[in-house]
Amino acid sequence: MSLCSLSDPDSPGAQRCPSVTDVPEEPKVCAVCGDRATGYHFHVMSCEGCKGFFRRSILKAVHFTCPFSRSCPITKAKRRQCQACRLQKCFDVGMRKDMIMSEEAVGRRRALRLQRKLARAQPRGLTEEQQELITILIAAHKRTFDSSFSQFQHYRPAVRLCVPDLHCQSPPGPGDPSALLAPQLNCLDEDVLPDVFSILLYIAHKSTFMIQQVIKFAKEIPAFRGLPIDDQISLLKGATLGICQIQFNTVFNEETNAWECGQHCFTIEDGALAGFQQIYLEPLLKFHVSLKKLRLHEAEYVLLLAMLLFSPDHASVTQRDVIDQLQEKVALTLKSYIDHQHPMPEGRFLYAKLLLLLTELQTLKMENTRQILHIQDLSSMTPLLSEIVS
Repeated sequence: MSLCSLSDPDSPGAQRCPSVTDVPEEPKVCAVCGDRATGYHFHVMSCEGCKGFFRRSILKAVHFTCPFSRSCPITKAKRRQCQACRLQKCFDVGMRKDMIMSEEAVGRRRALRLQRKLARAQPRGLTEEQQELITILIAAHKRTFDSSFSQFQHYRPAVRLCVPDLHCQSPPGPGDPSALLAPQLNCLDEDVLPDVFSILLYIAHKSTFMIQQVIKFAKEIPAFRGLPIDDQISLLKGATLGICQIQFNTVFNEETNAWECGQHCFTIEDGALAGFQQIYLEPLLKFHVSLKKLRLHEAEYVLLLAMLLFSPDHASVTQRDVIDQLQEKVALTLKSYIDHQHPMPEGRFLYAKLLLLLTELQTLKMENTRQILHIQDLSSMTPLLSEIVS
């Protein structure tokens, strides 16, 4: 027992004994740039910016080159001026690349953590706030997603080298085998081709159209509009390709394995024709078949879109905690909706299956980005697509 504890606190000469809470906490400083640190990341006390920079640099295996003498000062104000010296500083202060989790592992950990939290919640009906969220998302989806792709009704998605011609200038003789072919096929002249779009050009235009729809969808959501502009851009760059795939699933026909985009149908064979590889196309088809078999309601589709949009794992977001809370709210709404609308045994494991598919989608998105950059001229055909995958 100390002397301070024995003194009368009300007596004139008594002094208050300092407590632990009276000692000011020393601010945590990033060992790389000196900014305010948020904790230990990859074995080093660091800020969110340097944590994200180190993680992206290692995962993408980027090779940076210093234009000066490899001794650039790394501070909060100058940390973006030389990426090579910043990465070297990360290693110098002790950051360990073996502690970096892959995108798939991060997704699985987040899904498992969320699933455990939801497992503790008792199944119940939707709250008024959850009903309002679903109403907002469905309205935003209907106002911004054109499932008929009416803008492309005059496009021809593949180059046709020959067209039927009923007016043959020199009819074949009776003994000519080509007489069995009716109508005759004549090759197109070069001056006829401008109205015929190649599959690659069509994909470029359709990608731009889809990205614009996703941007409009996000801006219809009040919670998204309330975020800083930089965070809005980061979320869109990270989620747009995944959101497009969820939207494409609404027009997927599992009997024909084709995406029915208005007047045009597309298969993975068309993707192969455009230059996409089977390492991406086969898992893509499997993903769409699996998702379509779940027979999701419109509310479940739009909640999946919102879960992808509000992902705190996207690079460069500043209000990570706010975005994490938004995603958690959407996830709880989806779980409650499934419990309410899909009673047992129909709804058994449905939520768990959706989380697993979202994890698979992250892997598909990474491969999709890699192949878009690999296909010559595709990203250059549309600046918007190029910005998304940059």
